Amino acid sequence: MSQSISNTLSGFLEAPVISRIRRNHALEHATLHILSGHLPHTALMGHSDSGGFWIVGDVAPEALHAAVQEALARLQAGEAELAIHPNCGTNYVTAGVLAGLSGAAAMMSSGKRWQDKLSRLPLAASLATIALIIAQPLALSVQRHVTTSGQPGALEIVSITHKNQGPMTLHRIETRG
Repeated sequence: MSQSISNTLSGFLEAPVISRIRRNHALEHATLHILSGHLPHTALMGHSDSGGFWIVGDVAPEALHAAVQEALARLQAGEAELAIHPNCGTNYVTAGVLAGLSGAAAMMSSGKRWQDKLSRLPLAASLATIALIIAQPLALSVQRHVTTSGQPGALEIVSITHKNQGPMTLHRIETRG
């Protein structure tokens, strides 16, 4: 049964559109790692899709172009760990889901009275704390095996454009491959 689930997940993750999103997500993370090394006090965020990714933040176009090129070259050279980022949304979703489920589990069969639910609050807080501790390594594993792919394959950069949107600068990195 578990081999069947593993094969199904593998097939899903290697579907062309999903594979592109995972590789773009990895390139986004690698780019953010490089930019944060050069611009340590600059707030940046990213978002990936099948056509590329966005970087939001005050980054000079030349610095972004250089970071994206370096990121792709380093991923292609085997630095797959650049695909994993500590501030990825995967980490927050994993932590939220586990903490929410543990809190819900603590409240199961607690009755309908608010006093009964309140008496379970220490248990819910304890279980949520344990869930958050477990979520840290689990989320990194989910990134590594599900939401990113540190193997860019034939991924290449098609274009990089920049747009000021009010006080924010949006950078679009389009890819193919």
